Amino acid sequence: MKKVLLFIAIILLCGCGKKDDELIMVTEAGFAPYEYYDNNEIVGVDIDIANEIAKKLGKKLVIKDVAFDSIINEVKTGKADFGAAGISFSEERNKEVDFSNNYSESKQVIIVQNDSKITEGKDLENKKIAVQLGSIGDSYISQNIKSAEIIRQKKFLSAVEDLKASKVDAIVMDELPAKEIVKVNSGLKILPQTLTTDSYGMIVKKGNTELLNTINEVIKELSDSGKIDEYLLNHTK
Repeated sequence: MKKVLLFIAIILLCGCGKKDDELIMVTEAGFAPYEYYDNNEIVGVDIDIANEIAKKLGKKLVIKDVAFDSIINEVKTGKADFGAAGISFSEERNKEVDFSNNYSESKQVIIVQNDSKITEGKDLENKKIAVQLGSIGDSYISQNIKSAEIIRQKKFLSAVEDLKASKVDAIVMDELPAKEIVKVNSGLKILPQTLTTDSYGMIVKKGNTELLNTINEVIKELSDSGKIDEYLLNHTK
């Protein structure tokens, strides 16, 4: 009886695993224009790039939407093949996963209410600042604005609601999704100062050089042909 149960368990585990013809990408789909929902479908710059990666490998792209701070764990444990969601390189992250070449440059900016007295970065001292948990904005404020009270949210949309309700004084985040946010929230604005700049790459499990090489090949092809710039324009109209 025990052997029968073990056999059934093995079959179930194999049946529930990843299919050989699938390429699983993990992301956090609240980061327009890189990944966001449109008519219940996840679209964006990273999805366009990922589709080209899947095409080169002859596989079907499958997208998993998780919290940003879960992406690295999904990749390092093999639950996903690669991750993309405006992920900046850092030595700490690179100990857990391998990074592709950069494919997009980004600026970290400040969003405030239109009538805010905050006009530049130094005004963030002793203020409540919303960031996305684990983001470059989170790291920047933690390291550079020591007196700030940091409100870490899983999703940027929660940070936006906090700002609109005056629960926080500002949001620090990536410039491109920030522009999308102020488009649909007339009471908010982006300050002109850039706090810091960073670059985005995709991540794979440590040692997965075959997939990493393919990703780098696709990024180079798309970059050289101007396709990535085209994707950015298409998703920021």
